[in-house]
Amino acid sequence: MFTGIVAELGEVAGIEHRGDAARLTIRADPATTRDTAPGESIAVNGVCLTVTGIADGTFTADVMGETLDRSGLGALIPGARVNLERSLRLADRLGGHLVPGHVDATGTSLSRSRSAHWDQVRVSLPAAIARYVVEKGSIAVDGIRLTVSALGDQGPGTWFEVCLIPETLNRTTLGAKQPGDTVNLEVDVLAKYVEKLLGGEDRK
Repeated sequence: MFTGIVAELGEVAGIEHRGDAARLTIRADPATTRDTAPGESIAVNGVCLTVTGIADGTFTADVMGETLDRSGLGALIPGARVNLERSLRLADRLGGHLVPGHVDATGTSLSRSRSAHWDQVRVSLPAAIARYVVEKGSIAVDGIRLTVSALGDQGPGTWFEVCLIPETLNRTTLGAKQPGDTVNLEVDVLAKYVEKLLGGEDRK
């Protein structure tokens, strides 16, 4: 489980495609790799991955086909920057919201408006997950917990907007994302549970 508060920017050191799977090697801050053990979880651009090895300031993780289909990890290339967050400890402050790290779909950055102190970014919202997104609700974009500031009409052209403060622009990959770039999206899991309970409960 994660909070959607990115801890650092890592770098893709290598990606090995293996048919319907891939193996990622990520270069991270020495403090991250030094006290991380195989079997622990690290979110890479919002995707919860299991660490399979640690060596020379890098960690490796295997990515299965389901994850490649639902996220943009398969398109990463060596040198690409990625958002990293280690899993939440029970004693940590919950500065964002609970993010399982199970990406639902990908969206596309549609536009970017800059102001003196913040940026407004519009992202396409796939129809399959649009019903879970509400204005002023939370959504994770490449693993970053953000508040939805505006929503477009439901349908094929659905979109949402988020506002990015300088801290987010400087510390995450969203500072460099441009229109046309792909981002990973994860909606609030509580909305899914509510939908299932309301739709699946036998009412007598």
